[in-house]
Amino acid sequence: MKWKALFAILTVALIVSASMIATGEEAVDRPPFEILAHIETLTYGQPKSGGLISRLAEIEKAYFGRELPGSLAERQQAFLNFLENGLPEQPSFIFKLGVAEWIVTQQVGEGNLKERLEAIEKLLEGEPNIEGPFAMRLERIIGLILPEGVLWEEIEVPKEKVFKVALKNSLSPQEVKVGDPVELVLLGDFVVDTALIAPSESRVLGHIDSIKPPRSFGRSSEVKIAFDHIVPLDVINKIPVMLGPEAEKASKADDTAVAAAGASFVGAILLGPLGLAGGALVRGDVKNIPEGTPFYLETANITTVRAYPVPEVLHSIIRPSEVPQPPEEEEENDTESSTKSVKDKNAKEK
Repeated sequence: MKWKALFAILTVALIVSASMIATGEEAVDRPPFEILAHIETLTYGQPKSGGLISRLAEIEKAYFGRELPGSLAERQQAFLNFLENGLPEQPSFIFKLGVAEWIVTQQVGEGNLKERLEAIEKLLEGEPNIEGPFAMRLERIIGLILPEGVLWEEIEVPKEKVFKVALKNSLSPQEVKVGDPVELVLLGDFVVDTALIAPSESRVLGHIDSIKPPRSFGRSSEVKIAFDHIVPLDVINKIPVMLGPEAEKASKADDTAVAAAGASFVGAILLGPLGLAGGALVRGDVKNIPEGTPFYLETANITTVRAYPVPEVLHSIIRPSEVPQPPEEEEENDTESSTKSVKDKNAKEK
């Protein structure tokens, strides 16, 4: 595996030389401490303390076994490109890790990058490999499960693509505040044809859009939940989502979703713009919307993202998010089939 380790270092060198590519230019304008805190939070779950130079050197050694060349700005930009942006011919660290997790567990991992890397090493080899830089350890894992390596390609995600989600944590309408995050998870893989865009358990983010307390004449309180985006393997190009008409049709066709949402959302769904996205409305004295409450969302716009083109040998592990056929469509299909049968019968009689 030594040549793979060398390849990882050479990849870093390429990214340093391309540190001003369009996908990362905006990051250069962010304060250096903010950039480093973001990198540390991705890696360890929270920023570290100490001086900027020593912290940057420490995390470079954690990933690459050595400090990167270049100025402070170049080194930080190179790091962001390595972790998130990648290059046209070289997927990012986060993208590769997500693909490896999906191949081994059929879902994306939880926690910070260090924890996720150690978890997949433990699954494959019984214990995490605490020795060696993160970049080389990931390349080793990929070499074990996917000798041809990880590729990515640009895919266009259509508008109104429906998918199933569930609340990750219980939600108490009495305790939330405007702006509070609402986190959901994908139930099933989000794919276009056989291109994997987001594995099962990928995050879908929303927020509390507004809150109205109980009002006069017995009018109940209202909490509006807006839905923002899916966090795909390509974390740079997020996919905007909403609760729109197509998602409502799927919800009505799914008895389990209707039963779960009916008790929690009190039968109220907002369609159309809610801020910038369609959302859900919680009315009345609902005490708690339980973890795992399922419902459906849909993509709000056509979006181009980078996805994993799943090789044919792995097609069998794709588990697309299941979307039921709306009842009215089923009725239309039944009507069309009946009409066709009558026509065929008449033609034979003639």
